[in-house]
Amino acid sequence: MSGDASDPRSPYSPPYPPVYCPAPSAPSAPASGLATASLVVGIPGILGGWCLFGLPCMAAIALGHAAMRETKTGRRGGHGAAIAGLILGYVCVAPMALITILPVTLYVIGSSSP
Repeated sequence: MSGDASDPRSPYSPPYPPVYCPAPSAPSAPASGLATASLVVGIPGILGGWCLFGLPCMAAIALGHAAMRETKTGRRGGHGAAIAGLILGYVCVAPMALITILPVTLYVIGSSSP
């Protein structure tokens, strides 16, 4: 039994297990800077955009729409970040628009009545 491959004193050791390499993946599209900027501006805009008259939220909306146009073809990544920036921007701007437009509308209606 001295010639058996499982014997530790044998000059022939069992073969190493095969090494598996993962298949190469396709390169991903580079992220859109506009989408990232929309998300980055939208986060502080939702937290305190009312302090700055909604300017960060409006910037998030503008950047988000530009990023959506840029990521539509698929050459650039970041479509989800663009959508998130748009949502954050609109969540802040919609109530601000209602708060601004509603009193003006009520004033115009009230002042035009005899």
